Amino acid sequence: MADTGFWLSKSLAQMNREEWEMLCDGCGQCCLIKLEDEDTGEVYRTSVSCHMLDLNNCRCRDYQHRFDKVAECVEVTLDKPEQFEWMPKTCAYRLLYENKPLFDWHPLLNPGQSVVLNNEISVRHFAISEEYVHPDQLQDYISNKIE
Repeated sequence: MADTGFWLSKSLAQMNREEWEMLCDGCGQCCLIKLEDEDTGEVYRTSVSCHMLDLNNCRCRDYQHRFDKVAECVEVTLDKPEQFEWMPKTCAYRLLYENKPLFDWHPLLNPGQSVVLNNEISVRHFAISEEYVHPDQLQDYISNKIE
């Protein structure tokens, strides 16, 4: 293993901030805008990313201040477990919360973000920044229902 395997011996609640942050694979999928059907409550992921997401490297342009700059930005924490349902099925936070193993391409098992970025695991191959999409057109960019 590339690291000490802390995710194998610790629960999410036992992880320190550095370990928690290391779980992120850098795919950018959590930065895609979601739409909720007001009638059914179903949530849909779009192919439109937050304007703060750098689509070249799938990292937030100002991670330290993201909550100040984007009111809708959601901080993934254990005290809000419903958020894990909105995360992609490949997300390490969701996988560990559901007591499932990480995928073998995860940077903790396969060091380097290039695997995520170059194998279409990341959004960089299909996402468009919300800077280029009118809010009334977001429904035209629905990519899938979140399950």
